[in-house]
Amino acid sequence: MDVNSFLLSLLHELSSLEFVEKVDLHTEVFVLKGRAILKKNRFLQIYFNEHTETTAFALIENSNRIWGIDYDNIRGWHIHPAENPKSHINIESRTVEEITHYLKEVWSCLP
Repeated sequence: MDVNSFLLSLLHELSSLEFVEKVDLHTEVFVLKGRAILKKNRFLQIYFNEHTETTAFALIENSNRIWGIDYDNIRGWHIHPAENPKSHINIESRTVEEITHYLKEVWSCLP
C-alpha cells in the first residue's frame, strides 16, 4: 500500500469513531506519522512507512501504551493486548479498517 492510500483509508476509518476528537498527521514522501487525539486524555500514535511496510498503532494513556497493533520486518504482525500491552502476540496481517474496528472494541472495554 502506498502512503496516500494508507492516509485516505485511515482518515475514512477514524472519522467513523465517536471518541476521536482531532487528527494530526504528517507525510514525508513515503512515511506517515502523527496521532489522533481521543477523549479521556488518550491518543492513538500512528506510523506507516511505505517502503518497509512498517505499521504501528499505539493507544497511549499517561505516556504508556495501553494497546497496539504493529508490523515490522523482524516480528511481523503482532498485537500488544490491553490485558498486557508489553507483550507481543503474533497475528495475521490487518487492514486499517480491521485495526480501527479492533480499536473500537478495545475502547468500549476501557474505563
